[in-house]
Amino acid sequence: MTRSATRASSLVVTSAAVLLLASPTAFAIGGKHGQAPPPPGPSGDSSGATLTAKATSTQIKVTQISGGRSHTSPKALAPADPNWKPPACWYEPVATPQALKAAVDRLKKNPNTDLVPVTPTLSWGEDLMVDHYEKGKAENGSGDGYENYNLGKDGMFWRGVINQDRADDPASYDCEDTLFWQNARTLPANQHAPTPDVLAAYAYDKIKVPGTEIELKPAARSTVNVPTWVWLDKGTFKPVKVRAELAAAGVWAETTAKPVALHLNPGTSDAETSPASGDCAINDDGSIGTPYTKGDAGRTPPCGITYRRATDGKPYRLSASITWQISWQGSGGAAGDLPDGTFETTQDMDVQEIQSINR
Repeated sequence: MTRSATRASSLVVTSAAVLLLASPTAFAIGGKHGQAPPPPGPSGDSSGATLTAKATSTQIKVTQISGGRSHTSPKALAPADPNWKPPACWYEPVATPQALKAAVDRLKKNPNTDLVPVTPTLSWGEDLMVDHYEKGKAENGSGDGYENYNLGKDGMFWRGVINQDRADDPASYDCEDTLFWQNARTLPANQHAPTPDVLAAYAYDKIKVPGTEIELKPAARSTVNVPTWVWLDKGTFKPVKVRAELAAAGVWAETTAKPVALHLNPGTSDAETSPASGDCAINDDGSIGTPYTKGDAGRTPPCGITYRRATDGKPYRLSASITWQISWQGSGGAAGDLPDGTFETTQDMDVQEIQSINR
């Protein structure tokens, strides 16, 4: 069943049917299951609008701190590890006790009011909400209930949020614990809690880097056995830092992408790269290789390609990809690394034979 169909069905079923649909793996509720608390920070607040927000609405604020600005349009990174993916879902605080009570009060006054979303795909009506969050009754798969919406307690009610870029991924259904209580300044003891490493991975997916526009000499047309010099101007490639912060939970992470190498693929096996690996290191000033100057003819470039066979009406596809090394640091002194990222561009290369005249 699609996510939209699941959501639609949850709005029309009876209370008994809703009970059967509730997640059988609901997280234990009560506020005593927190991990080591995040650094002191705002406990946050939440209005009815946050409580009723759609499943992909997140409170995570993403800010580019530095880097990534150039004359070219910023581009997204592709993880070098094809199996790596950003988080599909996580939990966030969505309602204070007052906001939850207000939502249920609206249901009592107007039964036609939208039901209360208790998971990304499931909503409850008045009977279930009153029983579980006002009278403290345990519902099937939802753990112990709460008396009077936990009014007077320090904390918030949390619910799953889906990464909109992975909304169709089955993994996005892993955050189906029913709306649960979490004490202030603690995180759920759950693999989908918004820990700094989760925020770091989320930030990674938001990193934009400068497009790769390499300089060539000769430009776009090379000669067999004559080196083609490749370089990029200094300062083009600098570290890019993106911050992801969930202020309501007092958690943040900053993910940094540092350019470390340019890889050249000539587009044919009838060519040699310099260095032989095809990996041109990025210099301390952000440049790559050395610009071609008069008098360099015949010299081996620090970064370049030598084609050994001419093209025959069909150009070679030269590709240039920048490797970005990814690291992060976050609240509570957390830190780590993530898979390298790459950005690749291609361009046509015509290669001609050396013309000579016999006298």
